[in-house]
Amino acid sequence: MNLLLDTHILIWIFANDPGLSALTRATIADANNQVFVSSATAWEIAIKRALGKLEAPKDYSDGLKRYRFTPLDITTDHALAVEDLPPHHDDPFDRMLIAQAKLERLTLVTRDRRMRAYDVRLMEA
Repeated sequence: MNLLLDTHILIWIFANDPGLSALTRATIADANNQVFVSSATAWEIAIKRALGKLEAPKDYSDGLKRYRFTPLDITTDHALAVEDLPPHHDDPFDRMLIAQAKLERLTLVTRDRRMRAYDVRLMEA
């Protein structure tokens, strides 16, 4: 399975948050699955940390390497696909993740219930 982590899921993994289900942890840790993390996630974390709205570890790149997560760059096709999404969700970072999951045929790992409104494969964390 190819997974795309929502920002809050990545933060929970890095923080070893007990709120993340055992099934989700096991699925992410399964070597048979490839786990992607979008550049949009790094951007969201950096912006929210700079605004004082988020406490998140600063060892982002080290964390990706430690967990063997695959970075997913934002392409022009990803950016343009956001325009075609229905307006169910107004967060630009989440809309990018939805567009990437759709175009790349990834399963989006999230706890955000608003994502259910989109035609995208989800794994609820």
